[in-house]
Amino acid sequence: MTLFFSLTALVASLALAVVTYGVARNFLVDQRSKVIKAQAISNATLVRQTLLGPPTPTSAEISSLVLSLKRSGEGYAFLSVVDIGQFNDARFQRSSYPPELMATVSLGGGATQRFSVAGVPYMAVGINIPAAHAQYYEAVPLSDTDDALRKISTALAIGAGVTTLFAGALGWSTSRRLLRPISRVATAAGEIASGGLDTRMAPEGDPDLARLVKSFNDMADAVQTRFEREARFASDVSHELRSPITALSAAVEVLDGRRADLPERSQQALDVVVGQVRRFDQMVMDLLELSRIDAGSTEMIREEVDIEELVTRIAQRYGFGETPIEIDPKVPKTVRIDKLRFERILANLLDNAREHAGGPSRVKVEPHGRNGIALAVDDAGPGVARGERARIFERFARGSAARHRVGTGLGLALVAEHAHAHGGEAWVEDRPGGGARFKVSFPEVM
Repeated sequence: MTLFFSLTALVASLALAVVTYGVARNFLVDQRSKVIKAQAISNATLVRQTLLGPPTPTSAEISSLVLSLKRSGEGYAFLSVVDIGQFNDARFQRSSYPPELMATVSLGGGATQRFSVAGVPYMAVGINIPAAHAQYYEAVPLSDTDDALRKISTALAIGAGVTTLFAGALGWSTSRRLLRPISRVATAAGEIASGGLDTRMAPEGDPDLARLVKSFNDMADAVQTRFEREARFASDVSHELRSPITALSAAVEVLDGRRADLPERSQQALDVVVGQVRRFDQMVMDLLELSRIDAGSTEMIREEVDIEELVTRIAQRYGFGETPIEIDPKVPKTVRIDKLRFERILANLLDNAREHAGGPSRVKVEPHGRNGIALAVDDAGPGVARGERARIFERFARGSAARHRVGTGLGLALVAEHAHAHGGEAWVEDRPGGGARFKVSFPEVM
């Protein structure tokens, strides 16, 4: 809107300036031309009367007359008389006059012409005096007229600039006034989208804007209520499932301890039950963790840790002690991260590689950005299709390669949530040589 106001004002101002300048120029030049012509005719009449006498003038008298007709320094006169000679001001020679003008006058007519000498504009008037066999010329500088036109053009240009600036300021002010509520709505919507569900807009005095604010706040209330209800439901369900799952797990473990007393077919059925109970227990634990994250009840506790020691300890704790671990030399020995969240991220990536890719082939920590690090877990599995690389970090999402494998579908979702809590992100890319490389960034830890 500011640009539109400015361009509109600029175009209108320039058009008006061009028209104004054209009218002023035509008027000033016409008026100046009329004055010069009238004065030249008057001077030519005086010269004619002097030349025709009586008495017959001498050359000295003619020269004195011509010099007196230089209009008090404003112009220069030149007189050519047959059989007598040429008379002119020494400062403005005959050669300075336009040849076309003198040719026209010598043929018996009168003429005017604009020309320049040493960059100074002049207007010349030539008048034929046949009765005296003479030709009279007069050249008058137009510097004053050109100066006036330059001042007018400068004033018009300044006016156009001021008008454009004023229109731009008016457009900016108007756009700010009109778009401020929309900007506030966009800001509030962005805060809600980033997790601030309690964000609301302040009341507006304008009736139309007040309706917009009320509708937006009502929508935000409904969204917050629904999210809280769903989060509370998931949390309540997870908590309620803990007790029966714990009892069921204990019973299954007892049966598994006495599996030798069961027939072979019963042992096979017991293996299925044990696997599903453990999977169900892990899913409930993951849901509880996600519920705490959604509710914002988990705090970010950063502390300085030895990154190599931490990665090694986590790998050994979860049964991956043989997996190669590489720490880039550019990564400092100690970094500031949340140890528990980092452990959940690395453990889930290692478990994911074991469940779906035959196990991790390497764990690497490398620099990321100016003050961050990136954790990478490589595997030699089938890889992840490009169309599934963003979706597998969603809750209960599975890639095509893991569709028929055991798992909760929440491990990578937890990785993404803990990465976001650190201000980073999680993604997957191809590993050189085949397989997948899961990476998580941790900005601002150095």
